[in-house]
Amino acid sequence: MPDSNPEEETGIAFKKAADQEEGSSDCDSDDTEAMESSDTGEDGGPRIHQANPDAMKDDAQQKEREFRKKLNRESREIVSDSIHRNVKLVVHRPEYSPDRKQEYVALSKELMPVIREIARKTLPLLEHEVSADFAGRQYDGTRFQADSVAYRDFRYFAKKRPPSESPSLAVGLRIDESASMAAFGRLEAAKRAVIAVYEFCQMCQIPVLIYGDTADVSRLEQVSLFAYADWNQTSPHDRFRLMGIRARSNNRDGMALRIMAEKLAAAPQETKLLISLSDGQPKAMDDYTGHYAARDMQQTIAEYERKGITFLAAAIGQDKEVIQRIYGNERFLDMADLKTFPAKLVRIIARYL
Repeated sequence: MPDSNPEEETGIAFKKAADQEEGSSDCDSDDTEAMESSDTGEDGGPRIHQANPDAMKDDAQQKEREFRKKLNRESREIVSDSIHRNVKLVVHRPEYSPDRKQEYVALSKELMPVIREIARKTLPLLEHEVSADFAGRQYDGTRFQADSVAYRDFRYFAKKRPPSESPSLAVGLRIDESASMAAFGRLEAAKRAVIAVYEFCQMCQIPVLIYGDTADVSRLEQVSLFAYADWNQTSPHDRFRLMGIRARSNNRDGMALRIMAEKLAAAPQETKLLISLSDGQPKAMDDYTGHYAARDMQQTIAEYERKGITFLAAAIGQDKEVIQRIYGNERFLDMADLKTFPAKLVRIIARYL
């Protein structure tokens, strides 16, 4: 790939930012607008110093830089014992802008009534789940559990969990940002689906990870991950970051799945759902394609299913037969109808609550 390619230059710039910038202030960006000083003004009252908005912005940017560094360290550690150990990885934290906000508003306008209706029907079920959920292996409680007698530790009862506990579901959504996503309206359909999943999870207070990925942007950035939404650092602006999803280059699916699955495996929720949204089969340099790539993906799926992750593959392109063969019939979702795809995906997630 020529050095003048703007995608490559961007990748190198992000690489330097992630690896070379040093941390400074730990100040919180939510500081108050005014701080009262101990010195007095001319009238004898306290002098008010207005907080510097530029300094507050710098603090927020510093916080984002530190978070991006953390994501890079963690992601590289996750793949350090896999076949991807020598692949040059860069994790980006996309920024948001007024243009992206406008795009979000335009795409979400028709979606939101549908998503609100699905959430409205789901929330009563969620409330019932929380109120009816019992924690087992207790010394006392309102329900006797005969199967606990075998433990011989006197924890034979179950208690209702407090209604303030979070939903028992965590969701990860992986977006294939390969170049082929630009065709046949797939990119816009993917953005609409991402908006639908994100907003539904917000309404139902479901922790959600949304990451995009591509491969072979440059020699120094063989795999790129884009952290659009991460439950370790949430912001109302995350919904606008989602509009940064692009059709970029190749895709190394197994590496992206491994990183996201490991993050989900560490979550405390009982049900952990990882959905891969893709239009084609894996293909990246050097020779990450065909049987080799498929076997890597299948081994990753098998490894993390043993750790409690549920995988689903939402296929929206011409390679759906290949995707179905890699993931298996029980994990495959045919999303050929791009118009109904976002609402259909949200309804599938709702079934896991």
